[in-house]
Amino acid sequence: MTADDSLGRLDDDDYPAYTMGRAAAMLGTTQGFLRAIGDARLITPLRSAGGHRRYSRHQLRLAARARELVDEGTPIEAACRIVTLEDQLREAQRLNVQNGPATTAAA
Repeated sequence: MTADDSLGRLDDDDYPAYTMGRAAAMLGTTQGFLRAIGDARLITPLRSAGGHRRYSRHQLRLAARARELVDEGTPIEAACRIVTLEDQLREAQRLNVQNGPATTAAA
């Protein structure tokens, strides 16, 4: 791996750069919360060679949104489902913009 390869990862939203401890600290939450949203299948952290959980920036954004909902009183399972649906909607909207308006042939 070259230095250029390593630096390119800095811009990769899906690169698992953050340890569980660092992720929890950044989010102001506990490692248990991160485990719980993993159990609820909101995020699936990658594992380091030593088996430690690693999180990407994208996963941290999802976790932060789930935490907002939980802090507002939403049960964790429901919060994770809401965040999943919001993320799917954002991705569909991004693809629609990227691909332009769909055209249908006249019958």
